[in-house]
Amino acid sequence: MKIRFKRTTLLAAITALSVAAPLVQAVDADAAKALARQNNCFKCHSIERDKEGPAYKKVAEKFRDKPDAEARLIEHVTSGEKAKFPDGHEEEHKIVVTSPPKDMEQIKNLVQWILSQ
Repeated sequence: MKIRFKRTTLLAAITALSVAAPLVQAVDADAAKALARQNNCFKCHSIERDKEGPAYKKVAEKFRDKPDAEARLIEHVTSGEKAKFPDGHEEEHKIVVTSPPKDMEQIKNLVQWILSQ
């Protein structure tokens, strides 16, 4: 039995799936906050207000319309790149440690949670 689809029907289905795909991977806020606590992220960051580092709401706002936001933040929390502070000095950003090591799903969840603020 051969199944035939009209091209427009197939395109509509693909579009619907691509729009719905982000909804399938819902952010686990509790896991993201736990990972942030384990890595002492809240020492320098807060959800609502600036500390030594920017508030997560401010980070989300800065990256809101950027297509590479997730990749950019993953790079930031996994590479140890320099972070700039309000007083002008720079320090290497702490690398987020996961268990098991380098678990990209945990890191991606953390970044998506930050971007959801």
